Amino acid sequence: MALRSRLVSLAAVLATLLGGLGLSFLWQNDAQAHGVAMMPGSRTYLCQLDAVTGTGALDPTNPACKAALSQSGASALYNWFAVLDSNAGGRGQGYVPDGKLCSAGDRSPYDFSAYNAARSDWPRTHLTSGATVKVQYSNWAAHPGAFRVYITKPGWSPTSALGWNDLQLIQTVTDPPQQGSPGANGGHYYWNLQLPSGRSGDALIFMQWVRSDSQENFFSCSDVVFDGGNGEVTGIRGSGTNPDPGTDPTPDPSDDPSHTGECMATYEVVNSWNGGFQGSVEVMNHGTSALNGWAVRWKPGQGTTIGSAWNGTLSTGSDGTVTVRNAAHNRVINPDGSTTFGFTATSTGNNFPVGTIGCVNP
Repeated sequence: MALRSRLVSLAAVLATLLGGLGLSFLWQNDAQAHGVAMMPGSRTYLCQLDAVTGTGALDPTNPACKAALSQSGASALYNWFAVLDSNAGGRGQGYVPDGKLCSAGDRSPYDFSAYNAARSDWPRTHLTSGATVKVQYSNWAAHPGAFRVYITKPGWSPTSALGWNDLQLIQTVTDPPQQGSPGANGGHYYWNLQLPSGRSGDALIFMQWVRSDSQENFFSCSDVVFDGGNGEVTGIRGSGTNPDPGTDPTPDPSDDPSHTGECMATYEVVNSWNGGFQGSVEVMNHGTSALNGWAVRWKPGQGTTIGSAWNGTLSTGSDGTVTVRNAAHNRVINPDGSTTFGFTATSTGNNFPVGTIGCVNP
């Protein structure tokens, strides 16, 4: 049975699992940027945190996340910050249909439709009305642009489908500062947001990232509750804490080497069978100059052994870590370009890496 799931090395807060990015499997295709709200956490981000396990499998405890995984499949969670529309061009109301704001109008390469579900049990961030909070938004591939921040109007109910008339624009931020290098563990844009005063109860913060160098836009839905909280998150594993994208709670098994802001790799299972699978990795250059040589490393999932590779040179360390280095013909990757290599593996059923998949310019 064919499986098509992509993932990409993530911020260290997700280091126990691999992450995802919605990228097409194309030779020398233009690479896409990606990002999503990490504070307050979006539905896809917090459901990914809830679902993470040490083996790379997804096992959410939150009922809404569990239902979303069942409906939209694992690819959406492995690609949690790929809620994008490549042709949005800054268009919002009148272009993105009501009821589909949390899935980029269902125009993403992945099926995020389940994350539009009107229900009251999504993971949520607890906030204080009138307070100033620091928004954090993943900067995995940094690009210029503006962030439009909306909040639902008083009286909105999470059990009603989200529409544009439910929202009011409260902030627009252009080219905010960044903490951590693009592609680095925990890297994110950040800025201060003053929350509206006089609010209580449930609300939703909706963000649209409008790139100024591309027609591509990103969309993010974050469930919050105004109850005097200070950023605590409930409804996920370890509820009642404030996940900090800038910290690394779990050792990263593939720290040597980690990815750089220019070199990025995505992992795809293109076919699977009883006892094995075929994979493909796309290596991308998000820098402004040509990438002259690259190496990709990851730790295969438990029970998985990489047997052979093509369009790259394969080696396996004593601890099982796999390294694939460029071949002569694909050594150079131009800015915003990509190349791919493939491999076959034997597996007991867990076809995804444990930890991050790293890419560097050696």
